Order: sequence, then C-alpha cells, then structure tokens
Amino acid sequence: MKKFALLLLAAMSLQVFAQEKAILDKPRTDNRVELLSIVFRLAGNQEYNNSYFKLYTDKIDSCFAPYKEHELIKFAQELRQERGVSYDAVMKMAVHLDNDLNPIVEFTDKIPEQRWGKDNAYKFVELLKKFYKDAACEKFFKENETIYAEASRRFLPVYEELDLSWYKTFYGKEADEKFIIINALTTGGGNYGVSVTSPDGKREVYAIMGAWSTDSTGMVVYGKDGYFPTLLHEFNHSFVNHLIDKNESALKENGEKIFEKVKDKMSSQAYGNWKTMMYEALVRAAVIKYMKDHDFDQVTIARETGQQLMRGFIWIRELVDELEKYDKNRSTYPTLESYMPNIVAAYQTYAGNMDKYAEQIENGKPKVVSIEGIINGDTNVDAATETIIINFDIPLIGKGYSINNGEKGKDAFPKFEHIDYANDNKSLVLKLKIESNKEYQFILTGLAFTSQEGIGMDSYEISFKTK
Repeated sequence: MKKFALLLLAAMSLQVFAQEKAILDKPRTDNRVELLSIVFRLAGNQEYNNSYFKLYTDKIDSCFAPYKEHELIKFAQELRQERGVSYDAVMKMAVHLDNDLNPIVEFTDKIPEQRWGKDNAYKFVELLKKFYKDAACEKFFKENETIYAEASRRFLPVYEELDLSWYKTFYGKEADEKFIIINALTTGGGNYGVSVTSPDGKREVYAIMGAWSTDSTGMVVYGKDGYFPTLLHEFNHSFVNHLIDKNESALKENGEKIFEKVKDKMSSQAYGNWKTMMYEALVRAAVIKYMKDHDFDQVTIARETGQQLMRGFIWIRELVDELEKYDKNRSTYPTLESYMPNIVAAYQTYAGNMDKYAEQIENGKPKVVSIEGIINGDTNVDAATETIIINFDIPLIGKGYSINNGEKGKDAFPKFEHIDYANDNKSLVLKLKIESNKEYQFILTGLAFTSQEGIGMDSYEISFKTK
C-alpha cells in the first residue's frame, strides 16, 4: 500500500510538471523573428547589427547584401527615422504575423504597436512579402535549419530551470496564456517580451531570447548564469506590463518625477519614457523576488540587486520589499493586481526619496584606499614585481573578477597568473608577470567588484611603466 501511494504521488507530480510544460513548448527559432531581424539589420538599426554569433550573421550579410536597396529596406529606414520603429516594435510586428506573413489580427494605430501606425503596418507587410520572394528568404531559412535546431537544443538546460508554477502563485493569476520561448540569433544582447491576442481571445506570450555568447567553434552557447535571469525577466513582462497600464494615470506624476532623475541611465538602455521605466522596474523587482523564493544564494541575489541599482533603478530594494509585503498578505491581496494601489502609494515615497537613494548608493560603492607593490602611475616600476595588492574601504562580495583593457588596448594588459581575495574580501591580490620597459594598463570595473550589498565600484584605472 505504501509503495502504491508513493507511485501515485510520483505520477501526480509528473502530471503537474507535464501540465506546466504543456503551456510552455520547448524553445525554438522562428522564421518570422529571423526575417524581421534581417530586415532591420539591413535597414541599419544598431540593435540588430551585431556579430556576437558571427558564424550565422556572416551568412546573413553575405546572402542579403544585394538587397540593401530593396524598397522594403528603404521603407524600414523611414519607419526607424520618422516613427522610431526599433527594438521591441520590430518583434511585436513579427509575432503579429502568421507563417504566410499575413496579419493574425486586424491592425490598428496601436496594433501591433503605436510606433507602426495602421497604414504603415499594412504597407510594411505587403513589401515584406515581396522581399521574402525577391531575396529567396525561404531558401536561406532551409539552408540554416541545422543551425536553428542546434541553437534551440543548446538552450534546453536553461528552459528546464524555469518554474512556471511560481508565476501563477505569485501573481495570483492562472497561466492561461501560451508561453513561447524563441531563440533569436540576430538580436545579440537584445531580449524582448512581447505578446499577441488572436481574434478568439487566446493570448500567446513570447520570450524572445538573444544570442550573445559562442564556443570555440563559433556556435552559440547559453550559460545558465547569463541567460536564465533574462528568461525570467522577459516572462515577467507579460504579467507586469498590463498592471502598469491599468494604473497609468495614478502612476504618471511620480513616474515622470523619477524618470527625470535617472533619465540619462534609462535612455542609454533604450527606456525613453517613465512608463517603460515602470515596466522595467517592476519586472526586475519580480526577478529578484523569484530568486529569493527559489533560494538562490545571497551572492547571486546581491549581485542581481546591485546590477539594477547601477542601471538606475535606485529604488529597486524598496520595491522588492513592497513585493514581500504583498506576498505576506495574500489573504487580503489574492493577486498582485489587487495590491497595485499600495505600489502606487509607494511610488509617492520613492519619488520623494530619489536624492537619498542616490546618496546611499554613492556612499555604498567600494573605493580603492591603497595599492601595494606599485605606485599607480609610476613610470619606474621594477619588472621583477610579481604581486599587486589593491585594498578597498569595505569588504567586496568576493566572487568573480571584472578587469578590462584600458584605452591602450590588450597589448598593455598584464598577464595575470592568479587572482584572489584576502583580508576578509577587502583586498584583491593580483599575481602577475610583467616585462621590462613596457607600459601596462588595466581597469577594475563594478561588474564583479561589488560591495556585499551588490553595489558596484566606479571603474578604476591602474597604469604603470616598467624600467
């Protein structure tokens, strides 16, 4: 009887897992996504012009270079220059087309996205169909099927990590949408969370995942540490964006005040208005909440939090605290939507505390207080020097390193033989080998060199010349 109960429990567990995965197919590439990426690559959009996955993008450049003057490409250039069609607007168009490049739903001035506009969207689709034939796109896609299949196979370990049940539990909302992970091979570090609602009311939510790392053969690889947080991020958008939309008028005043304080950092990430910033802030807070709920180690959580602080979301810790308050009062607030008035009220506080948050972050940055082994800027360093010790005012997180070339390039970058932390993580010990009569330069960055709260140091240059 006990054995039967265990078997029944195992069967039920497998059934639950199967139900969760039923609304999330295995990752795949999508010819619509590749096609739109190619079009806007040819049109000159910088976000679609990268060579991270050079093995593949070289094929695109070689095959489609003769079509740079195609009327579709010229129209795409106009759309970018005159209406700002770029980034997610491109991907929104992709998912609003069927496999024959016909609109899935009727276009309006807001569908697939307001940057397109109804008339432009329909004109673009007609020209897209012409380009598809003229440039023999179907032939290109068939020739690269092996690459597409291998890329998606390599993404499977990241896919298997995702806990779909958390979304229903946390947001208090049934996962009635169909979730789709798309491996986009031309978007580089660009990742997009977009959705489409069909005429029968069914909603498909896409996490379009870029490709920014390759192995020694040039084939794309997807490390969990780099890609899993991004996957979490993109799926959260489908639950978060509509909450901001529904509370737009209540959030606008404080959102605009906050945006003005962090405008430069937001704009550098292509977040050009307060509302997009609000989407991103709540999504990023939800990612951190997911990490906490899944017992990610404290170093990983601190690093994720710190990265968001350094990207300008300087109220992220307080927003995560607000999500914790919500989660502890689910009998009163069954859904995050029901809790949104509290988040609206919290933003009143955030807007009034922006200067304080900025000061706290500035004061929390690790700072170099001394260097042993050399004097920074010295032009008479002994080439027999084997150790440089960099001392900080506070303990670092003590995991990983981020040391970059300076403006003098890789020729001036020392050969580091070993790097370690010491003095309770307040010191960085660099074992190196240097040559006589040579200039050296390297830069410590805040990507890995952070406080134990995850706040990164300002970039710090170290340079010297040996005698």
